[in-house]
Amino acid sequence: MPIQAGDRLPEVPLQRIRDGIETIDTGNLFEGRKMVIFAVPGAFTPTCSEKHLPGFVEHFDAFRDKGVGVACLAVNDPFVMQAWAQSQHVPDGLLMLSDGNGDFTRALGLQMDASAYGMGTRSKRFAIYAEDGVAKKVLVEAPGEFRVSSAEHMLTQIP
Repeated sequence: MPIQAGDRLPEVPLQRIRDGIETIDTGNLFEGRKMVIFAVPGAFTPTCSEKHLPGFVEHFDAFRDKGVGVACLAVNDPFVMQAWAQSQHVPDGLLMLSDGNGDFTRALGLQMDASAYGMGTRSKRFAIYAEDGVAKKVLVEAPGEFRVSSAEHMLTQIP
């Protein structure tokens, strides 16, 4: 069953990309913080690179003004996430998270089979607003859509 509002985010190690790559447990990452974590099916894919990540880059300061951190997640290896962050001019503080084996995505129950496109198992497009590691809003896109997980929409969902 997919994660629902009121559920605790699963504790799974991810790779966080900064100047280098470090492993971080999601429990430590989300503890004591207000966060939006949004997931894309793949770095460098059209909607992800032209709309989804750029929206969060553009509105990053608006999230900060609300006291909310932002993290981008993809089932891609950390080197791809690092290159994508550089190509998209991701600001310091917007976390780029690699879920290379899809463990976190599966624990959330938000995986999808993209084998028909040569991409294997990936994450559905979604956004979660969490406080202290507990999901408050879980917004999952229907296949092929991009509406409810956008930065603009997420800003309207945060108290």
